[in-house]
Amino acid sequence: MITKKIILTSCLFFFGIAAFCQKPVKNGTIYIKHPYIDVVNKAAKAYLAKDDATNRKIYSDTAKFWVSGMKKHIKLEEAIKMWDSDFDHFDNITLTPVGYPDYLHYIDKGQKYVQSWWKESGKSKKTGEIVTVDFVMFDLFNKDGKIVDEGIYGDFSKWAKE
Repeated sequence: MITKKIILTSCLFFFGIAAFCQKPVKNGTIYIKHPYIDVVNKAAKAYLAKDDATNRKIYSDTAKFWVSGMKKHIKLEEAIKMWDSDFDHFDNITLTPVGYPDYLHYIDKGQKYVQSWWKESGKSKKTGEIVTVDFVMFDLFNKDGKIVDEGIYGDFSKWAKE
């Protein structure tokens, strides 16, 4: 019985050592400062200014957008209409960065993302209520430095009902 315990303990010990001796493999690089982060910030400013011309320059012509609750991606022109309609329902819209964004450059397929966290707020023209949404946004960039895909995750249920 003692022999079985010794063998079991020894095996667990060696498996533990093997698990912790694996060499780490790098998947990419994370940057706290990068020109693509500036592009995302510029797009946020253009949204707040309802500067559709600037956003048409920032996003590729074939860019796709998706926000939590949508059944499918939409194209750039439809997204711009959606962004502009926010101002039909809300006053004093603000976008406040939460923490800092990261630029993620993955080795696999050379993918380039900016991950950013935001708090959007606006005063409902209908109810006068201040509606706030916390969300995270992922922007994928192409080789020309334009955003080709944007995914936004957050609870927009109150924002959408206005």
